[in-house]
Amino acid sequence: MVAQRFTVDLNKPLVFQVGHLGEEYEEWVHQPIVSKEGPRFFHSDFWEFLTLTRWWVVPVIWLPVSLWCMSMSVSRGLSLPEIVPLIALGIFIWTFIEYTLHRFLFHIKTKSYWGNTAHYLLHGCHHKHPMDHLRLVFPPTATAILCFPFWNLVKLFTTPSVTPALFGGGMLGYVMYDVTHYYLHHAQPTKAVTKNLKKYHLNHHFRIQDKGFGITSSLWDIVFGTLPTTKAPKREQ
Repeated sequence: MVAQRFTVDLNKPLVFQVGHLGEEYEEWVHQPIVSKEGPRFFHSDFWEFLTLTRWWVVPVIWLPVSLWCMSMSVSRGLSLPEIVPLIALGIFIWTFIEYTLHRFLFHIKTKSYWGNTAHYLLHGCHHKHPMDHLRLVFPPTATAILCFPFWNLVKLFTTPSVTPALFGGGMLGYVMYDVTHYYLHHAQPTKAVTKNLKKYHLNHHFRIQDKGFGITSSLWDIVFGTLPTTKAPKREQ
């Protein structure tokens, strides 16, 4: 007797359905549905609310946090010329974190029920519904939770005066990342740089999902060989 394939009902909350797809989840999640309005995730209004975030919430909450961290380094004795390189280094380190998380965590292969469910919540939903404008940036609750291990990691390798500035630079890099990500999906760039960046990122969504993991730049894709390549057309004989 042949087992019947599971079919996701898009009219019902999705989160606890996708796990039943098993090995078929990987193919299903990379067949995008292009709509600005996303699906419902949970039956519970409370949990549903926690998955929805408007893009401007990210800079409103986290830019002040970033600036506060930088001011902490000033109060601990660092001068502005000493802080600026630390902020720049924090932004640079964030670009590497951005690439690493996207490539190795957000695109991890899953097939178990809970593996599929967790992946869908983390990143799969974004690939299935890439234009969902309320699930494009990271929810502030999740960001706040992640701040603690990242702060402690920076603290482990730096001095008390350096830690806040470096962390603040990384936080600034995160804000730039999330705002850029939203922009690439929903804006119509007019400059060559942003046009190319939008094309580069949408190529990751709609053509080659296992390449092009950088959002704010293609630097680490170049370094680690995950830069998408286009085949040159064959010449007629």
